[in-house]
Amino acid sequence: MDGQDEPLELWAACRDALRRPVGELKAALLDDGTESPAHVRPSEPRLILRWDGTQWVPETIAPDYPTAQRIVHGIRGDGVQR
Repeated sequence: MDGQDEPLELWAACRDALRRPVGELKAALLDDGTESPAHVRPSEPRLILRWDGTQWVPETIAPDYPTAQRIVHGIRGDGVQR
């Protein structure tokens, strides 16, 4: 190993720190699969996808953008913290 090579353990730790966590959720438009902000067709259904460590897999369908965001961010009830 010359002075320019980093140890494998350091490389693996850096790579793992950048990886998306397994179980992460995201919402995409149901018709074309694109992620979109709230102002883009907010009343249309969203496909909720879960990262399995290798790929995004379908999880459920939300009827609209606000419901999709509640699912993705784990908001329960009315969302008000008391």
